[in-house]
Amino acid sequence: MENSHKGRTGLRRLINATRYSLSGLAAALRHEDAFRQEVMLAAILVPAGALLGTTGLERALLVGSVLLVLVIELLNSAIEAAVDRVSLDDHHLAKRAKDLGSAAVMLSLLNVAVVWLLVLAA
Repeated sequence: MENSHKGRTGLRRLINATRYSLSGLAAALRHEDAFRQEVMLAAILVPAGALLGTTGLERALLVGSVLLVLVIELLNSAIEAAVDRVSLDDHHLAKRAKDLGSAAVMLSLLNVAVVWLLVLAA
């Protein structure tokens, strides 16, 4: 077996996965300023989206676009942590990886603006 942690199945695997996920969220809240800022934005926009959407589809688009930012930010933070773990030296590939992650976050924020504009202006 390649990874000794992959042998868990059933309820034990679900419990472990939940614990790891909560640990990741706690680490992001504790160590990532951008994630904390986006969580504060989500705390406002998610309820607003649920209230402003007039159909289930509109509510899903408004709320989902905001939650997508949090997902992308977590992935960006993971990339940055992995790159920093390998080396803190300046390297063009490390810069590229971090810039690509940052671009993904920026596009997800642009997606929020476009979705909200299209849904609310309709």
